[in-house]
Amino acid sequence: MSKPSTAIQPLSTGQRVRISEFAENPLEGVEKNLSLEDQTAPDTSTLGPRDVIINVKSAAVGWVDLLMSSGQYQHMPPLPYTPGLEYSGEIVWTGKDINDRQAKVGDRVLVDGFVAGPRSPGEYQQYGGFASYAVAPIEAIRTIPDGFSFDQACNLLGSYETAYHCLIACGQLQKGETVLIHGASGATGLAAVHIAKIMGATVIATGRSDEKLSIVKEQGADHVINCRAPDGEKGVKQFRQEVKALTGGRGVDVVYDGVGGDISLESMRCVTFGARFLVVGWASTPFVAKGKGQRGAPNANMLPTNLIMMKGLKVMGCPTVISTQHDASIRPERLKQIMAWVESGQLKPYISHTFPLARVKEALKAKWTGDIIGGCVVHPPEL
Repeated sequence: MSKPSTAIQPLSTGQRVRISEFAENPLEGVEKNLSLEDQTAPDTSTLGPRDVIINVKSAAVGWVDLLMSSGQYQHMPPLPYTPGLEYSGEIVWTGKDINDRQAKVGDRVLVDGFVAGPRSPGEYQQYGGFASYAVAPIEAIRTIPDGFSFDQACNLLGSYETAYHCLIACGQLQKGETVLIHGASGATGLAAVHIAKIMGATVIATGRSDEKLSIVKEQGADHVINCRAPDGEKGVKQFRQEVKALTGGRGVDVVYDGVGGDISLESMRCVTFGARFLVVGWASTPFVAKGKGQRGAPNANMLPTNLIMMKGLKVMGCPTVISTQHDASIRPERLKQIMAWVESGQLKPYISHTFPLARVKEALKAKWTGDIIGGCVVHPPEL
């Protein structure tokens, strides 16, 4: 028997972010097409019996949120929409077909971005986490792990699922191997450091800031390399000799490349024969695709086939979301393992910056310029 819908009453007026149209590039999108507006609580008469309303407490600020604003991400939500792929908060209303064992008002929850939010494939794409209220189906609701804050909860699934899919499902990383992780201070990069260390690998992490790399080392990296090019030079510095010295001349077994561009070429000179090269992203060259949601990649990155051949490299594209959409059966195993690591205390997201929702533009620009280490969060106003 279904129960009456329940809610905390009354639901106050809050705020939300809206993207009105796709821009030529993310910075233009943030400046011109992003607005902050008042948000009334969702009209429960328009919601389904298995829906919940969440009072958002924390929402992760991700690289994908930026790319989506210019339509340069592979998934484009219908306009207008509210950004914020991953968020957490408290349930303030439940539909009549949801029993208390599934969810109840007052529960602390995180929302699965594969099932609800701007990157989801269904009817919940307009409800992102940059808002006081969001709507999600009960299938998207997960209880926040014991000991986790709202900030940590909204930085859990996306980054660690990406790192797991790339390093383990694709890269087959083994205990005792050495992995070179680029962009190690970023959200997925730092998650990769954490998972690689849990797996018993040796981690060589790269970045362009000694200050940020010192935190990456505190977070578990065995070695760090600042790959910033010398003053006046373009690209990255040559770091092959450093990597070879750290590996006794052998080179690394796995490259985790979420940066792309010049660093990819230098990395291919740092590997042992038969290494696995994991293409995770291209943060250093974000404009491979056309802006304003146009399709095509006129500025696509190129990799040298001669080095790939002579090194016997196994080059793998590792798109976590697309791979899971093609084969949903790959997800339960990684979720089970990630949550086991969380419950054992081995895995905990690192968040370097938090902003009130009123400063969302500042938060997105900080993400764009690389000021963030690990996770970044915006907090909607308290209701």
